[in-house]
Amino acid sequence: LKRAVAAVNALKRQPDFIMFTGDLTHGSPDDKVRRQRMTEFKGIVAGLKVKDVRFIPGENDAGLDNGETYRAMFGASNYSFDHIGVHFVALDNVSDPNGFIGENQLEWLHADLARHDKAQPIVVFAHRPLFDLYPAWDWATNDGAKAIDILTPYENVTVFYGHIHQEHHQMAGKIAHHAAESLMYPFPLAGSQPKRLPVPWDAAHPFKGLGFVSIQTEG
Repeated sequence: LKRAVAAVNALKRQPDFIMFTGDLTHGSPDDKVRRQRMTEFKGIVAGLKVKDVRFIPGENDAGLDNGETYRAMFGASNYSFDHIGVHFVALDNVSDPNGFIGENQLEWLHADLARHDKAQPIVVFAHRPLFDLYPAWDWATNDGAKAIDILTPYENVTVFYGHIHQEHHQMAGKIAHHAAESLMYPFPLAGSQPKRLPVPWDAAHPFKGLGFVSIQTEG
């Protein structure tokens, strides 16, 4: 994470904002340890030069206490905002340990989008995929289809999600879903092995499967 922060700060043109799509920390059943890890994470990302840094929780951050510690440390776990003509929506599909968005949040999503024209560009952030990528590995949202139904009337929708620790692209009707590699614990392709276990670390290729690239230049 520290290397990633340094890489972002080295960019000649800083992004308008950065969104972390969850699993900010590795989960712990100990509330004190979980809070310590979140505090350490906040301290590291505070070094980002980007003015607007936003977050949503992953199951490691929120699934053990229904998001209580996460919200105390980072604020609301679902929200929306507008930027340069795009409406952004952050969903929480992890505070429920069973992987539900929940009826209250779905009603909020419907009401939030109802204020916008059907041609409005919309970007959604969620930790779990909203579609059934591979439910046997918990790569799904149990009521994600309801969220997709709410989003479907809108003509320009893109969903970015985390959770699977690898690059993946899929269309659900007109809605494009994209995931990127994680900064740690790369996972194998869905169903390629019996259990969902991280790809073993290879000292000869330390960044293999990770969302980090090292570039060397001459001169």
